[in-house]
Amino acid sequence: MARFVLTRRSPLTAEACWARLTDWPRHGDRVPFTQVRVARGSGRRSGDAILARTRVGPVAFDDPMEIVHLQAPAPGRDGLCRLQKHGRVVRGWAVLTVRAIPEQGGTEVTWTEEISIAGLPRAVDPLVAVSGRAVFGRVLAHLLS
Repeated sequence: MARFVLTRRSPLTAEACWARLTDWPRHGDRVPFTQVRVARGSGRRSGDAILARTRVGPVAFDDPMEIVHLQAPAPGRDGLCRLQKHGRVVRGWAVLTVRAIPEQGGTEVTWTEEISIAGLPRAVDPLVAVSGRAVFGRVLAHLLS
């Protein structure tokens, strides 16, 4: 499995960062050829489902994810969302955390993901990780701007 970690600082409050990070359809704004939607529930509770659908011409695949844990930030408590990927093409998990930094102002957001792509040998995991950092770095920059 390929693993990557992204950390970004934002002048926004933890609550504002959280609202943007869990606005699932906006994730698709910066993932090429991909639309993201809430497939079950509100997208704000454990057990809800998110679906990312990627299409390039006639080739398409789904990346279905389940929110297995979701805790919004609160005073003295970090926000945390753990997603489990259940697709035939993309498998793995992601953990999104939002931590207020009161002594410096603003918030720190961390995106940790471990994925495997069906049919790709483990030898390409470093390339998958670099690609993941690039794509989801753009997503984070977009969501937090």
